[in-house]
Amino acid sequence: MQNLTELSGNVTSNNSLSVIIKVCVVIPFFCVFLCCIAVMLHIFASHRQFMDTSRYILFAYMLINDTLQLLSSVLLFLFVMGGVKFALVYCIPLLIISTATFQNSPLILATMSLERYVAIFYPLQRPVAWRSDRIWIIILSLWLISCIFPIIDHALMEHDPAVDILSTPVLCKATLVNSSQIQTLFKAATSILFFAVVAVIILFTYVRILLETRKLRQDTASVSKAMHTVLLHGFQLLLCMLAFTSPITETLIVLHSNWRPEDISYFNYFCFILIPRFLSPLIYGFRDQSLRSYIEKTFLCCSNKVKPCVRGKLQNNSSVF
Repeated sequence: MQNLTELSGNVTSNNSLSVIIKVCVVIPFFCVFLCCIAVMLHIFASHRQFMDTSRYILFAYMLINDTLQLLSSVLLFLFVMGGVKFALVYCIPLLIISTATFQNSPLILATMSLERYVAIFYPLQRPVAWRSDRIWIIILSLWLISCIFPIIDHALMEHDPAVDILSTPVLCKATLVNSSQIQTLFKAATSILFFAVVAVIILFTYVRILLETRKLRQDTASVSKAMHTVLLHGFQLLLCMLAFTSPITETLIVLHSNWRPEDISYFNYFCFILIPRFLSPLIYGFRDQSLRSYIEKTFLCCSNKVKPCVRGKLQNNSSVF
């Protein structure tokens, strides 16, 4: 009996240590992401030329969307790690935000590719909706499209009579809340539809811009930059699609190792959801020459502000001795 007690105590302590390590890895990673996003959004707000360009407005919108997506997913991760349970009336909105922002990312990439297409083929007669002062119409449409499908998904939820939506505490996890077969098929169909449509749009814009590059003999530099930008959007789409590789990785890990299910879930979350969301906006932001120059100036200013403070402290310490 004493051996069983000691064994259960060791298992509990190991589980607690595993949870602490996982949280200590995710939280600093997320904080670094927030700092980088805050710097870029501050640059957008401080310089008018960015907010007068449709491309940069869409990029700022992508930064806000990815921040909301990571914030909701990290909150859900912390609740699951801590075993926190609360009523469905609070859980479902959080799941809807997480799903809507996840599906919104490929839509933003498709819109940014189309914006490059419009800028190349209609430089003087740009449609009204693609102008910087009217781009909010497209952004609002993307939000509506990305929110409709998660709401329908949760409307299809099979209600358990034993679970009171307002009071019964549950573990806020998508696989537990959205567990019916109809919801699984609906989510799979909508995800395939979203990414297939976006892939076709990105491929179409890339091919058209590539053909335009061969036709033009003058001003090929701007067209070539647009082509590389669309190609980068395709790479960002591949990063988003890494989230769908979790069933494959789970099967491979189970076949070749004896990992626990919660460790497999954490590995998939960190490698295929957290890291791609972290890399996608940063790659695009640091690639842009104008934005990169402002980012470098911002960090240089911060370092120059810190250095005088450090020197002042050293001088005060030396005067004491």
